Amino acid sequence: MMRERGRLETAFEQISGLENELAETLELLEMAETEDDVEILEEASGTLILLAKQAGKAEIEALLSGEVDANNAFVEIHPGAGGTEAQDWAQMLLRMYVRWANKRGMKVEILEEQSGDEAGLKSATILVKGHNAFGWLKTESGVHRLVRISPFDSSARRHTSFASAWVFPEIDDTIDIEIDESECRVDTYRASGAGGQHINKTDSAVRITHEPSGIVVQCQSDRSQHKNRSRAWDMLRARLYEAEMQKREAEAQAEADNKSEIGWGRQIRSYVLQPYQMIKDLRTGVETSDVNGVLDGDLDQFMAASLAAQIGEGDADVEPE
Repeated sequence: MMRERGRLETAFEQISGLENELAETLELLEMAETEDDVEILEEASGTLILLAKQAGKAEIEALLSGEVDANNAFVEIHPGAGGTEAQDWAQMLLRMYVRWANKRGMKVEILEEQSGDEAGLKSATILVKGHNAFGWLKTESGVHRLVRISPFDSSARRHTSFASAWVFPEIDDTIDIEIDESECRVDTYRASGAGGQHINKTDSAVRITHEPSGIVVQCQSDRSQHKNRSRAWDMLRARLYEAEMQKREAEAQAEADNKSEIGWGRQIRSYVLQPYQMIKDLRTGVETSDVNGVLDGDLDQFMAASLAAQIGEGDADVEPE
């Protein structure tokens, strides 16, 4: 309750601050018009534009009212078929989400990372820590398609690659997820990938397989097997919660055939780097030619539109930062 109270107080303070600044700016505009002060008029007009953007973002934040929207978020990245090219695309996606989180002042913890054979990633799991992390990232679950001239093709041919992002919330103690440990298989193994020589000396990495659902989670972020095991159980609870939420949503919308499980056919966004530059969200129609900005973490316009469409509010009038 204290956390909810703090969230509401912050929201009210933000809205109150916007209202006060708007009132002051309108008074300044009236004074500038009376005195015919062009410089103050331009300054006040710029402030109004900035306030409009801030109000749009506050509106989206107010829509993040789901049970776990305020929670931290796990993000899993997996390449599709295509070898090194797809693995490199997975690495680019991981970088994109890390940059997005950093720009929002969120912290990112790498829980698991397996390097590709030549470049890129075979898989990666990160934990994004920050207010409304899951609320913002939840619409990013799905398949991302890249079209470019592959730097790994000596003939400089254009390739189409796929990688998936799976997002699920970190579950706190206020939500009870029961797990029958007899239905789970726990394996330990020697960590691989980044982390230096110390992380690879013992079987500290942990993999848990929930046999009834087939869900597999793994963690190798710490040298301690005990800590990795604890985090892996947290990840499994989160995955089971998200799976249940997807199932309920599917049943409610009578679309269980394509809602209960996310497959490779669910493409949500297309990133075209050659022969032209364009990124388009296939669900909302939002597009931009600023491919470098998006790959550097400027995702707010896509997330806001997807969130608004998901909750039936129409297109969100939110400008990218």
